[in-house]
Amino acid sequence: MHEPLRRGVRKTPVVRTSFSIEKPLLDAFERLFRAHGAGNRSEFFRDLIREKLVQKEWEENRECLGTITLLYNHTKRTLSDRLLRLQHGHFHAILASTHVHLDHDLCAEAILVRDRAARIRRMADLLARQKGVLHMSLALGSLGRDLP
Repeated sequence: MHEPLRRGVRKTPVVRTSFSIEKPLLDAFERLFRAHGAGNRSEFFRDLIREKLVQKEWEENRECLGTITLLYNHTKRTLSDRLLRLQHGHFHAILASTHVHLDHDLCAEAILVRDRAARIRRMADLLARQKGVLHMSLALGSLGRDLP
């Protein structure tokens, strides 16, 4: 059961609810909450729900945002050209990219993309498989259309 809270004017009503949870799971939640440094438990709980909703968008292959981060050795023969060609092959999905020189040999690149989740994953995997790419990570994001 839940009841609406009456505090100020909000576009979306806030409700108070309760649920049962095992003590070890609550203790784990409390540890996560403290480590996260969130302002309060309610906001932390809302963030966890939104994170699951974003994961669901990716699982359903919806149009999403993603950030592909690459770490690579630019001195590897033709690597820079191959990465650039691959990105141009996906120009319709790439919103922006940032290239950073970390030292004489190493570069990092962050590529913000918008496309169907499966196509973003394929693009990230294709970039990661290039000889000379040392690490790739993909951060999952949402367009926010269905995030309350």
